[in-house]
Amino acid sequence: MKLRLVAVGERLPRWAEDAVAEFAARLPREWRFDLSIVPVAARGRNADVARLRQAEGERMLRACGKASCIAFDERGELLATADWARAAERWQRDGADVALLIGGPDGLAPECLARAQARWSLSRLTLPHALARVVVVEQLYRAASLLANHPYHRA
Repeated sequence: MKLRLVAVGERLPRWAEDAVAEFAARLPREWRFDLSIVPVAARGRNADVARLRQAEGERMLRACGKASCIAFDERGELLATADWARAAERWQRDGADVALLIGGPDGLAPECLARAQARWSLSRLTLPHALARVVVVEQLYRAASLLANHPYHRA
């Protein structure tokens, strides 16, 4: 199974880059994790936000390839870690390639939401983009540890 985190955004603060790298390194080898960064479309004073979001969305979908997509959206389904683990177990069993989509400052393009097989919410809170990436990769690791009966997950 290949897991690809497709995220809009440029450089993260060092603490976030370190955290993403740390949790990605802990993932099982057979999960083949990949991070694909899509540059934020330049937003000027009178920017057409819908057009810029669409351009970001087109680049995101190209980065997804033929993988199944999970869109992170504030209106998405709130899941527990055990739900992430069940989803990951299903992906692994099916040999699925999965792309996890984190949008830019104005969210995901409608085309990304339409392509997604599911919409998940990380929280009802608005999270900084860097923190959202860290949460996604950490929850993937937590799901893997739960499936492996590793003591990292204690809920």
